[in-house]
Amino acid sequence: MPEVSCTEAALEIHRRINDTAVPYPRDATVPERFEFWARTRPDAPAAIQGDREVTYRQLDRLANELGHELVARGVGSGTSVGVCVPRSPEMLVALLGVLKCGGTYVPLDADWPDDRLAAVLADAGCEWVIAGRPEEFARRLTGVTYRVLAIARDTLAGRDDGPACPVKAEDIACLNFTSGSTGRAKGVPIRHRGIVRLVHSASYGPLDETSRVLQVTPVTFDIATWEIWGALLNGGASVMYPAEFVQLSRLDQVIKKGRVSILLLTTALFNSIVDEAPEALETVGTITTGGEAHSHRHMTKAVQTYGPGRVVNLYGPTECTCIATSYPVDRPPSDDLPLPIGKPIQNTRVYVLADDADRLCGPGETGELCLAGDGLAAGYLGLPELTGKAFVYRDIDGVRERLYRTGDRASLLPSGDLVFQGRWDDQVKVNSFRIELGEITHNLGQHPMVKQSYVTVRDNRGDKALVAFVVPLDTSATPEELRDYLATKLPRYMVPAQIHLRDAFPLTPNGKVDGRALLATVARPATSGALIR
Repeated sequence: MPEVSCTEAALEIHRRINDTAVPYPRDATVPERFEFWARTRPDAPAAIQGDREVTYRQLDRLANELGHELVARGVGSGTSVGVCVPRSPEMLVALLGVLKCGGTYVPLDADWPDDRLAAVLADAGCEWVIAGRPEEFARRLTGVTYRVLAIARDTLAGRDDGPACPVKAEDIACLNFTSGSTGRAKGVPIRHRGIVRLVHSASYGPLDETSRVLQVTPVTFDIATWEIWGALLNGGASVMYPAEFVQLSRLDQVIKKGRVSILLLTTALFNSIVDEAPEALETVGTITTGGEAHSHRHMTKAVQTYGPGRVVNLYGPTECTCIATSYPVDRPPSDDLPLPIGKPIQNTRVYVLADDADRLCGPGETGELCLAGDGLAAGYLGLPELTGKAFVYRDIDGVRERLYRTGDRASLLPSGDLVFQGRWDDQVKVNSFRIELGEITHNLGQHPMVKQSYVTVRDNRGDKALVAFVVPLDTSATPEELRDYLATKLPRYMVPAQIHLRDAFPLTPNGKVDGRALLATVARPATSGALIR
């Protein structure tokens, strides 16, 4: 393969920002790093939830027993095990128990529709599901072949010895499922090495045995990978929010009582706190946030409220194990410039490439943001063609690099900081959830009353919402019926807040649906599901 072409300026700036290599235990696995701290700090708190504290020794012993139980049931190297346990120390026991016996944990959400749960279990090949409410879980998914193992606070006694199962750093630790443009979620296999690289010698904030890390994100969201292992692989404590739905007043109490020192907030939650409860973060040393582009208004208020050196803007897709770049926000952003997403974190490299990823871009030139390093996922589960398109090899500066093509447009400032410039395709972020609009369109198209559909995002001063337009086959179709149908196929965050019926769609001069013209017909937000002709 020929060397990627570049100018001297392009090569110089990429060399400068990609000098990120730092020593870390590259061949270690997640359970090995956790067990190191269980031996080193056995009586230190590993998990805190309300008045309950679980030490490293206790968590390790419980996970050991669960690991042995899983081995007795046939779980071993490469076995996928679903985990559907409410946020609690028992959830951590489940994750560690699966990893200790060489398995791969698959995070599940009890609020997913049955079709979504069944599809994820089938694609992941899960024969076992560890569930916090096993009877309810088993009743829901009739016709799907899997077995349920219950876990609760008093179901395990613990044991000192773990299962003797070989686990390697390149093995798959977890499978995160993200929205897919084909109408079906796609699995992203994350290696043990990727997780260890994410949280060891972190350049974006302090992670060590003194850290208290907030765990508030659903375990199915990739941010939870950082929240959980950022604490447990560094000897710190995971401070777990005690409920599934976040109330800002309660979050304030959890942060202060748990003495949270570092956290990672989705953009949507960060904005809500800055607007409605800024005092909740006043005691937090490092406030990291990411998931979608930040508004200047919220970031300006945050810097003015919390001061320089505390707020960090993060960027990273699931395919790079959560975080790829970071930008310390030490001053209010300029009104005429986007907020940078920064430079690559430790043991991560970034490239801005043009011409089908064959030319390195210089400062100020927009190209596709490509990622490299130990954080890259193994590909897409069972999708070799998509994997081959997204994960490619290029020779850059004399080195063969495996790259993940993010599909994000970006440019480099002279300082080396990256600026996000949008997407090349129809993938969007709404409330920090990554959504392929094509997946919603595909599922709408399966409804027998839908002739044509178009899904887009309406941005009302930073408040984003999914909006769908439908040309029905007859006038009996209603928006309420269509939303109810989508709710049986997709997670709640992927169901459009509004569905508008139209007799026909306006077209652009080249024959495509004119999305701007459609949005222009919706002057003000209507009530959810309102019929507008």
